[in-house]
Amino acid sequence: MTPQDYRDIRYEVADGRARVTLAVPGTHNAITDRMLDELEDAAWRADDDTSVHCLILRGDGPSFCSGYDLLHLGRRPEEGRRSGRSFDDDIWLIERNNRRIRALWEIHKPSIAQVHGNCLAGGTDLAMVCDMVVVADDARIGFPAARSMGALPNNLWLYHCGPQWAKRLQLTGDSVTGADAAAIGLAMKAVPADALEDEVEGIADRLALVDTDLLAANKRITNLGMELMGAQVLQRLAAETDARAHRSEAVRNFGRDVKELGLKEVLRRRDEPFGDSMASAREPDGRL
Repeated sequence: MTPQDYRDIRYEVADGRARVTLAVPGTHNAITDRMLDELEDAAWRADDDTSVHCLILRGDGPSFCSGYDLLHLGRRPEEGRRSGRSFDDDIWLIERNNRRIRALWEIHKPSIAQVHGNCLAGGTDLAMVCDMVVVADDARIGFPAARSMGALPNNLWLYHCGPQWAKRLQLTGDSVTGADAAAIGLAMKAVPADALEDEVEGIADRLALVDTDLLAANKRITNLGMELMGAQVLQRLAAETDARAHRSEAVRNFGRDVKELGLKEVLRRRDEPFGDSMASAREPDGRL
């Protein structure tokens, strides 16, 4: 695969950085198998390029990433391929996705997520595996799929915002603004939307001044420290837990209702009782 083959992302190298842009704005950059393949290829391509000091991951259009492409749920796999129907098949498929996403963690060069608009469900998987997350203060970040579709399959929330906020957001499927995400540690920093690109590019400017071997050494010791705290083991457990959650009655009912009522209506009925689905880090949430 070469950058000319990419269809769901764009890839460019300039000024000591690789910019990887999720490029399916019509679906708010919903994640597909092809996108993950291209993203993994681009991450290792940037890591191998001696002119690159860091990678910036961003999204085209109104959102960073709206999560996995739900319109492809339930499609039959090719003959002889894993279907996801057995417990082990399900784990295998989740782990395959996690391995591709984890390239952003495993490359030796630092990665920065530039988050605007919606960063939901699988979109948070992409952002949180990056080394730094910079968000627009009006971005919307959360995992609403936890209400009806399973558990979080690639779970670094605990390491970013601690156990209480991780539980608060995962157990309800509520979201936070970019400003609140930064306040609780889910993001490194929040800035006004019109300053987001300059903020990320400013960090990349600084990284471009540092020897790539030093960048690698300092990135990797921090990541190895997180691995000693169980971060990689937790990712494997997250895949197993998500597969377990897929066996719940709620998930079975969700799949049945989508076939009968359509995805848009099922999501409306699921989310409507939660009001605006937002949690505040600094103001009382009150009752529904």
